[in-house]
Amino acid sequence: MTTQMTETNNGADTANGQANRPTMIAKQRVGFGKKATYERIGVAWNNEDGSLYVKVHGTQVISGGFVLYPIESDSEKAGE
Repeated sequence: MTTQMTETNNGADTANGQANRPTMIAKQRVGFGKKATYERIGVAWNNEDGSLYVKVHGTQVISGGFVLYPIESDSEKAGE
């Protein structure tokens, strides 16, 4: 069971008054074989120095690692 929590931005995630939206979604594989699913566990941002900042939702134990998927922009979703 996944619990969704609402988080507030405390100024660190804003630049010039605009929200710094995440660039990736963090997911963990649950299960095996064809019945495996991916559960969303957090989000990630690209830093100016090329590194990634990962924010995990809630308090979790992550075993076996996780996968980062790029978030598609609205124009990419429309097929432009």
